[in-house]
Order: sequence, then C-alpha cells, then structure tokens
Amino acid sequence: MARGHSFKTVESIGGTLPDVTVTTAYGAPALKVNGNMFVCIATNKAAEPNTLVVMMDFPDRDALVEEDPATYYLKDHYLNYPCVLVRLSRVGADALRDLVVGAHRFVSARAKRKRAPRAAAAPSSRRR
Repeated sequence: MARGHSFKTVESIGGTLPDVTVTTAYGAPALKVNGNMFVCIATNKAAEPNTLVVMMDFPDRDALVEEDPATYYLKDHYLNYPCVLVRLSRVGADALRDLVVGAHRFVSARAKRKRAPRAAAAPSSRRR
C-alpha cells in the first residue's frame, strides 16, 4: 500500500471522474466538480503541510478521525465545515482513491439538491 502522495496523485484520480476541473482554491491546488470544490490542499495555517481537505458529511468525517487519527484530523478552523484533513504522507492509495471519489459524489449530490426546484408552497388556508 503506497503512501506519501502529492496533489498530482489526487489530480490523476480526479481526472477519471466526470465534470472535474483542476483549479485553485484560496491560492492552492484544488479539484472542482461543476464549479464546486471537493478536494484541495489546506491553506489555513493551523493545518499541517501536505494536507488535503476532503469534503464529506460530518458522520463519515468523525468516524475517520476516530478510527485513524494518524492519517485523518481536524483543526478548529475546519470544525463547522463538512470536510476532513488528510495527511497525504500517511494515506494509502486505495483510501485516497475512495476519498476523492466519495468527495466528488458528496459535492455533486449536494449541488444537485441546491439546484432542485422547491415545491410550491401550498396556498394558505387563512382568510383575511
């Protein structure tokens, strides 16, 4: 199980996914799906060097941090965001692929929900 990845590895994985753009976020390398960032290199000074920010839901994030705190971690700045910090020097190749694919799926689904038209509100039964 290879470890010690760079963002080039992340780009390679992202290149296999639909609608992905290699770009920047906060001046650091990032991948976006339909304009929405799903992975990027952490830029907040609290994060360790060579850390990847991966978007995911809170329960999955919390489980990863609890299960393998040597690889996955959080800093205060990131607590209220649906993401986890990943030490690229420690994450395995299969886990990295799963993280990138999962983040792509998570952000794509989230964007679809935001774009979905809301049901028209039922007319009020109150009389004026």
